[in-house]
Amino acid sequence: MDTLILGADEVEKAAQIIKNGGLVAMPTETVYGLAADALNGNAVANIFKAKGRPMDNPLIVHISDISQITGLVREFPENARRLAEKFWPGPLTIILPKSDNIPDEVSAGLDTVAVRFPSHPVAKALIGASCPLAAPSANLSGSPSPTTLRHVIDDMNGRIDAIIDGGDCAVGVESTVITLAEGKPRILRPGGITAEQIRSVIGETDIDAAVTAPLADGQKASSPGMKYKHYSPKAEVILLDGSDDDFAEYIRNEYDDKTAVLCYNEEKDVLPCMCIPVGAKNDDSAYAYHLFAALREADERKCSRVYAHCPKKEGIGLAVYNRIIRAAGFKVIKL
Repeated sequence: MDTLILGADEVEKAAQIIKNGGLVAMPTETVYGLAADALNGNAVANIFKAKGRPMDNPLIVHISDISQITGLVREFPENARRLAEKFWPGPLTIILPKSDNIPDEVSAGLDTVAVRFPSHPVAKALIGASCPLAAPSANLSGSPSPTTLRHVIDDMNGRIDAIIDGGDCAVGVESTVITLAEGKPRILRPGGITAEQIRSVIGETDIDAAVTAPLADGQKASSPGMKYKHYSPKAEVILLDGSDDDFAEYIRNEYDDKTAVLCYNEEKDVLPCMCIPVGAKNDDSAYAYHLFAALREADERKCSRVYAHCPKKEGIGLAVYNRIIRAAGFKVIKL
């Protein structure tokens, strides 16, 4: 298959591919997504084939107008309306009971559907010119999510119909996912909208145990990013949990020429190894923005091991922790 690289002004061409049942990688404010007509089960099934993604991992449906949600869900409760009014368009996904229009391929057989309204102008234009789109990240399953055109080409060239060049993604980690389909609101995946922001709108909100730990044996994944090892480069990733001084001392004792370190900007000139900066210390938004590109760079530089700081588990730091602990397969060294 020849994969077309389209400009941001070629949305109509991409929309026609979608209408014909094809696959198009599109930019969003979080990461690039691999899009298909959300109401076409056969087209959605091809997303799983292109990514090598397990079929029991549900997808997110993207809309370009809140009015589109009425055909996707059975109900749109008050808490959902309040969150949508505050955070849409933006990096928040809301899980609700699904309508009969949603194919099983989208929901992985669950009775719920995840919906979000992205803010990226190209994503909104493509949805507006075609239909609601099912779209996981546009990468090979399990690898770091793509935040640039080059990342998508590296993983998807020859596997999908087209890629729209929308520049680099602004947030760098996937959307926050909250379920409103069962009792108290619960965050299943942290992202660019923080738990603190959500609580300021709808009050008490739980954080699922699987945000910081593996999914329990036999538990079904109700959100993308919960069940499988995700976001992982070929290199082994290890988190180091301790002070900056202890971090630096550990690196000095353990590094070799195949070791990379995801470090703060302030450390890149003092650590005696291959350093890949992820932003200034205490800037968790920068860590989120640089994380996936940094993990891909470690592979490009043929590293066998990557050490990284353990981010704090609050604000957007919780989203960074959620991604990198899965990239590390939950390997953490307490310093």
